[in-house]
Amino acid sequence: MTQPTTPANEANQEALPRQHRHYTIGELARMFEVTPRTIRFYEQEGLLAPRREGQKRIYREKDRVRLKLTLRGKRLGFSLAEIREVVMMYDAMPDGNARQLWRLLEILADKRANLERQLEDIRLMRMELDDVDNRAREVLRSLGQGQEG
Repeated sequence: MTQPTTPANEANQEALPRQHRHYTIGELARMFEVTPRTIRFYEQEGLLAPRREGQKRIYREKDRVRLKLTLRGKRLGFSLAEIREVVMMYDAMPDGNARQLWRLLEILADKRANLERQLEDIRLMRMELDDVDNRAREVLRSLGQGQEG
């Protein structure tokens, strides 16, 4: 039975091929600078599937990679459904395949298009704010209140 890493067996863990390493929830939390609660949330969402030893969760390398993909997806604005889709494709073909990569490109194109729409919305909102600001200043000037009080 494998044990979670401790200072005593950390060197042994480093000597293992990456696919045979295992991690505790605290180690993953520190590694990715998230809380254990975040990791448990992703577990509840089906994105991580640690092995259990009593109350302990033992995460494999596959879980570490899935957490990394999940956190990267969240940073890029992916929904949990989109992250789950990409992660499931990763599980089916860890080295990547054309279907996985094409789907990833579709998701990225959608995100890029959404950002462009948001940028245009922001640009229009700024123009409207500038217009209201200018009108308010003109009214103040006409009232002889040109300077802020």
